[in-house]
Amino acid sequence: MARSSRLLAAVAALSLVVAACGGSDSSSTEEGALSTIAEGKLTVCSDAPYEPFEFQDADGNWTGFDMDIVRKIAEANNLELEVSVQPFDGIWLAPAAGTCDMVASSMTITPEREEAADFTQSYFDAFQSLLVSKANEMTYTTLESLAGKTIAVQTGTTGESFAKENATSSTIQSFDEASAMFLALESGQVDGVLQDYLINKERADKQGTSVVSIKFEDTPEQYGFAVETGNTALLEILNKGITDLKADGTYKTIYDKYFIG
Repeated sequence: MARSSRLLAAVAALSLVVAACGGSDSSSTEEGALSTIAEGKLTVCSDAPYEPFEFQDADGNWTGFDMDIVRKIAEANNLELEVSVQPFDGIWLAPAAGTCDMVASSMTITPEREEAADFTQSYFDAFQSLLVSKANEMTYTTLESLAGKTIAVQTGTTGESFAKENATSSTIQSFDEASAMFLALESGQVDGVLQDYLINKERADKQGTSVVSIKFEDTPEQYGFAVETGNTALLEILNKGITDLKADGTYKTIYDKYFIG
């Protein structure tokens, strides 16, 4: 979700966790060897559900674009995918706290986040967008048209940052979960939802009561997977996995499954 955060508070919280448990060797390596927090498993922190990137199917299996990519990489390294659902705000600090091995959560790579975690190469390009009710599709076509109105954003996201910087004439209301934003729009509590384009589009396509009125093409962002700073063994595995999946056509197959089909 192209998502960014109150880093100082999150870092302070992390330091307390590390101090209390004496640190974590969840992703420590010896001579480049991979070590995971659970033997034989790749534990992934994610703020889910966040369709179409991270969610569970009717049988409770983890699926979505991010999950399918990470599962393929895990299987190629004889690891089983394990998912730990976490709040998004500060989620990139979770590997250092020993909560998981990596983060896969539709997360934009930003300089702020790179100060506290190591990121893979970009695996997906994203854009901000505005979701509104169908009744207001022709009314709210610019941020200026929302002057005096309320825009929902998710806490700790780049969407929240974008809204606060660019929708200065609107009231910005932050929610901890994406689902709460959608409910607020359906009930008329807010006038629009500002977040990543494909997430808003997925909601509009499935519900039929809302529509994406603006896609901010001039806000390109790149998603990356995050690991604990210095965990070069896992970082190399993930980067190689992304490269290999693109090279053998698997990446395109997964992409088409969620965004073309």
